[in-house]
Amino acid sequence: MLIDWDRLGVQTSLEFYPLCELDGRTNIHDESRSGRPSVVSADLIKEIDEKIRLLRNFTITQLSEHLPNISRTVLYETVAGKLGYRKFCARWVPEMLTEIHKTSRMGAALKFLSRYHTSGEDFLNRIVTGDETWVAHVNAETKQQFMAWGHTGSPTRLRKARQTLSARKLMVTVFWDAQRILLIEFMTRGTTINSEI
Repeated sequence: MLIDWDRLGVQTSLEFYPLCELDGRTNIHDESRSGRPSVVSADLIKEIDEKIRLLRNFTITQLSEHLPNISRTVLYETVAGKLGYRKFCARWVPEMLTEIHKTSRMGAALKFLSRYHTSGEDFLNRIVTGDETWVAHVNAETKQQFMAWGHTGSPTRLRKARQTLSARKLMVTVFWDAQRILLIEFMTRGTTINSEI
């Protein structure tokens, strides 16, 4: 009888344990048995780790080309399971910050913190921030807007060509504080944001 002790609750396990024939064993885990020997050795794990450290953006396929006698599955299990590596995606940022930019931002953050400690929540409520983004100009009707009344004898399937997004885009600038949106500005084509706008 095979028992998955991990899935049984504590109370159920305690009630069920005396009924099992474990042949005098008290350890419920699988005993070691003969079978196909593992190809993963300490030397192999060390070799894989060294290759990863040399080239962090490798693929399992590239790694299998360097170690052709080991399957991709075993390589993946070694990399992810035994060595604990995970794949991370790089995040695109508008630009890489220089040390001067980082120092400037750190100074501003420290200034904000000191003002918060002296003024409290009132200071946070007076902060205004903004952002801008491009939005596509769309005049599409929703399915609900396109519905129409008809008699029982009328055709039931109305047809309309699918509308695509327009190539026209608008720059939208939004400013807000802690309570509400203060300004939404749609820029006309060809204008730029400067101190006069």
